[in-house]
Amino acid sequence: MEDFSQRKLLSALSHGAIFFSSTIVSIGIPIAILLISDDPIVKDNARESLNFHINLYIYGIIFGLLVIVGIGIFLLMGLGLISIIMPIIAIVKILSDRDVSYRYPYIFRFV
Repeated sequence: MEDFSQRKLLSALSHGAIFFSSTIVSIGIPIAILLISDDPIVKDNARESLNFHINLYIYGIIFGLLVIVGIGIFLLMGLGLISIIMPIIAIVKILSDRDVSYRYPYIFRFV
């Protein structure tokens, strides 16, 4: 892929998909980018974004169940902050260096 602006756009779109919706759309956009792109950097970014979204859903379910204990509400608030801050950091890193895929720290990689 020679078009670096398209690489930046698709990579940023896959990480920023969480800002469009917190439903299935946030997972659907990285899946679509993963399927239509031929660029390995874009595919890595889409895969990493998909893993981050899946981790957020899993942690949200676990922390939601912990609300019964009483500590879950604070964990959910922290998760909400992380779901906003980490994609912004990923987008900034991608836009500053187009040849490196961003890796989220402390997540499980399923895809």
